[in-house]
Amino acid sequence: MSRTFDFAPLYSSMIGVDHMVDLIETALRTSASAHYPPYDIERTGDEAYRISLAVSGFAPTDLEITTGDNLLVIKGDKASSEGQESRTFLHQGLAQRAFERRFELADHVVVKGAAHALGVLSIDLVREIPEALKPRQVPIAWGADRPALELKSAQPRKAA
Repeated sequence: MSRTFDFAPLYSSMIGVDHMVDLIETALRTSASAHYPPYDIERTGDEAYRISLAVSGFAPTDLEITTGDNLLVIKGDKASSEGQESRTFLHQGLAQRAFERRFELADHVVVKGAAHALGVLSIDLVREIPEALKPRQVPIAWGADRPALELKSAQPRKAA
């Protein structure tokens, strides 16, 4: 089943949405491996989030977390243990295959930490907006409180 969305109406009233449209189109493209390992994303505060991945059978040394350029990448690669090849399974339902899970991060979202416990990898994220980018209120002066504006180019010329 193919889904096609027309984002053209956004371009007529919004500027800079092309990046957002790219993110939406990427999210809509899914593959069979996009469902492994299962995960949850939860809001833990006003500007805080947690991603929890079910990584049963993976040790912390089998996992790698990298961030950069608004992207969080989690890789899992189970190191083969001695004697694993000699095991004969009648049924193998525990998926311990290698994986790579990617998450697009919004601007100013950073990873604060990660923990591995009871087969769950938890990654804490927080949105940290720099002070220079936060909205600020500009006071409006009037009357006697009004500061004098200096215009260098508006100086009177001397008569010759």
